[in-house]
Amino acid sequence: MGGGNGSGPGRSEQEDALVAGWQEHRPAVFGVAYRLLGSVADAEDVTQDVWLRASGADLRDVDDLRAWLVTVAARRSYDILKSARYRRETYVGPWLPEPLLTGPDASQPVLVDESVGSAMLLIMEELSPPERVSFVLHDVFGLQFDGIAELLDVSVPAARQLASRARRRVAKVKESTPQASKAERERVLTVFRAAYEAGDLAGLVKLLHPDAVYVTDGGGKVFAARKPVFGGERVAEVMVRVGRQWRPDRIEFAEVGGELALVFHREGRVYSVDTVQITGGLITAYRRVINPDKLERV
Repeated sequence: MGGGNGSGPGRSEQEDALVAGWQEHRPAVFGVAYRLLGSVADAEDVTQDVWLRASGADLRDVDDLRAWLVTVAARRSYDILKSARYRRETYVGPWLPEPLLTGPDASQPVLVDESVGSAMLLIMEELSPPERVSFVLHDVFGLQFDGIAELLDVSVPAARQLASRARRRVAKVKESTPQASKAERERVLTVFRAAYEAGDLAGLVKLLHPDAVYVTDGGGKVFAARKPVFGGERVAEVMVRVGRQWRPDRIEFAEVGGELALVFHREGRVYSVDTVQITGGLITAYRRVINPDKLERV
């Protein structure tokens, strides 16, 4: 499939097979890059790089095209990860993943599960790049450890250990913050939206856990809190004040990272994308992305 210097029908058949395979596996290529990088823009760049690499390679001896494509995407993402620490360290204020629309109208299809949710992507940020790659490739995409070890330039036992260590950390966080059901999430966000639009301080306090945290990612591009806000009452007060100052034209529901979220529109554009963490019917974490660079694709 693809590559080589041949011509004629055989070459055309190989190219057709590659195009068909690419169309089938492109969501996986984008999916692994987004899970590793937390950036739609970077994941799109990686996806384009993988296509250029595939279209110029001789893949006739490749038995598993999906695994080959995903591995190339992971290798490119790993290179970016190893240099991205500098960008994170100089990032202004809290960093949140770039919102990824995953509903039926999403422009970018992706393999949707909890591993593209904002909570999981924030856990990924706490892992080392090798841990992240090992975990995503094995536990999410089902690749074998021999290929992962080669990518990371470690032994197979070391690759297993990296994934195991990441798995334990992910499990620990998931145990402490169980996922709310789809119905519960819709119920809480519906009530929250009504209270927010009404500027109902007491109503918001009732929906927020006493230890709730409010995180805003402005990236230094727009005015935003440089540090998280803690405490349900304090968070509610900030939300009411912000709501009065930046009154949205409308607030709509959207599926972001496989979970129901809120999209705020103001002056004809998307002003923010808000995701929440809900436990026991209360919002424990409220994450708001207002960095315009991260909203261009929403």
